[in-house]
Amino acid sequence: MSIVNSGGVAVRIVVDDLTGPEIEAFLQGHISEMRAVSPPGSTHALELKSLRRPGVTFWSAREGGVVLGCGAIKEIDLEHAEVKSMRTDPSHKNRGIASQLLNHIIAESKLMGYTRLSLETGASDFFEPARRLYLKHGFSYCEPFAEYREDPHSLFMTRTL
Repeated sequence: MSIVNSGGVAVRIVVDDLTGPEIEAFLQGHISEMRAVSPPGSTHALELKSLRRPGVTFWSAREGGVVLGCGAIKEIDLEHAEVKSMRTDPSHKNRGIASQLLNHIIAESKLMGYTRLSLETGASDFFEPARRLYLKHGFSYCEPFAEYREDPHSLFMTRTL
């Protein structure tokens, strides 16, 4: 667990077991938003059941009982993981929640023994803030990895740890 200060309020980042109704609703909002802004076949967000599979670690950022954001890693191999399900509640954007989550994910990934993190994000203007976040945290553009293929709606990024 990590406790970070966001605008004078303690935000707890914890491994989430994905059983609470609040995280289920939060993730459904993420899936709905991704489907609304990405064409069919180019939406790579994981459904709840996929986030519960072995090899996936999921964190939520909470203020009291309220979910402010989330993020996960999905193991590709023993040294490489993929960042998945990064989302900040729209009403809590610009508070640094995404940066706090990503810093936490990077630190935890190192402790877990990963030496590389990669991700897929959208290529449209909607995803520009996400791309800026990842670049700010040391990610750079790369070729598709794992099972991904070239897609005009997707961009791929990676960083060593």
